Amino acid sequence: MLNYLWLAMILLGIGWAAVTGRLGDVTKAVISSAEEGVQLSIILLGILCLWSGVMKIAQKGGLIRSLTNVSKFLFAKLFPDVPKDHGAMGAMVLTFAANFLGLGNAATPLGIKAMEELHKINNRSDTASDAMILFIVINASCLQFIPTNVIALREAAGSANAVAILPHVWISSSISTITAIIFYYLFLLMEKRRDYSIWHL
Repeated sequence: MLNYLWLAMILLGIGWAAVTGRLGDVTKAVISSAEEGVQLSIILLGILCLWSGVMKIAQKGGLIRSLTNVSKFLFAKLFPDVPKDHGAMGAMVLTFAANFLGLGNAATPLGIKAMEELHKINNRSDTASDAMILFIVINASCLQFIPTNVIALREAAGSANAVAILPHVWISSSISTITAIIFYYLFLLMEKRRDYSIWHL
């Protein structure tokens, strides 16, 4: 669907430029945008390599292991229906840890693996389980400690202090995650009350 939307926007833009006699501007924009894209990619590559190295040091130093242990305790409370030794629990914890450290590219395959494992213990194959829904909610709200991509983009844009956003990221992502979990449980409670009322009619 998104591919069709992008295609429609591109064709509409080119068509409008042709009607208004500004095809030359479109050509210039295509060339300059391609050049800027390559430059930005090179800058981002260097910055991401730096932060990946920092994450590797954190891994060797035991930070990620400690984070995983803490996450296991929290996830055991949030997902009581998922066995602690099940593969789904490990995949969810690793996904959370990757997102927390700003490693979105690593979190994506881990998140897919977690959903596959959660589906194995789902009694209703055609419906998402409560654990699957809560996992998506937590993953989407994305509590972050180091927003690597945002910092890299700020650096590439010439920010004087790219990491100045960290306190704001911690506060906003914490609020969004807590709010998302609260609303999940509110909707879950409403759903259970509705089912209870229908059952006792």
